[in-house]
Amino acid sequence: MSTQINDSYSEGLHEECGVFGIYDLDGGDVASSIYYGLFALQHRGQESCGIAVSDTEGPKGKVLSAKGMGLVNEVFDAEGLGKLEGNIGVGHVRYSTAGASNNHNIQPLVLNYVKGTLMLAHNGNLVNAPELRKELEYTGAIFQTTIDTEVIAYLIARERLNVGTVEDAVKNAMRKLKGAYSLVISSPRKLIGARDPFGSVRL
Repeated sequence: MSTQINDSYSEGLHEECGVFGIYDLDGGDVASSIYYGLFALQHRGQESCGIAVSDTEGPKGKVLSAKGMGLVNEVFDAEGLGKLEGNIGVGHVRYSTAGASNNHNIQPLVLNYVKGTLMLAHNGNLVNAPELRKELEYTGAIFQTTIDTEVIAYLIARERLNVGTVEDAVKNAMRKLKGAYSLVISSPRKLIGARDPFGSVRL
């Protein structure tokens, strides 16, 4: 039996971002679990990392987050994780494929809007991100980052104003996205995982 090795492996590591989400239905804090999840995904990105958590029984607008440049075990320690109290959350390790390498672009992104909050971690690339960004800017959106993730977050937030559930908002927003991507999204009460229609990027 012969084994064919893909040439790309011989060119070195080809990391991408890593996304992680967890919802403890029993109400326990999830920050430490996210930390270990990101530690296991460290090979997918060594540039920066972040964790955002919320309490499904608490105020809808309250999100606790911590982010930083560097490896997971450099950015987080036991004391810092202990301050991230919440039973639902998302995490991210970054290998930049779009957007500059700086603190503003560290994920997860946390968006506060009229329906509450969105926590979003994203892996992949959108081929139509510049067009979507321009369209959103002309309707009043003010961007704080240079990454595709913020475009997705704005689209979901806008769709949420016109539909009854965050699931439908995500579905509608995804219809406008072109590219390969995976997403972990948390609303105040729900955790959603999604990827592009072709399943190009693994969750």
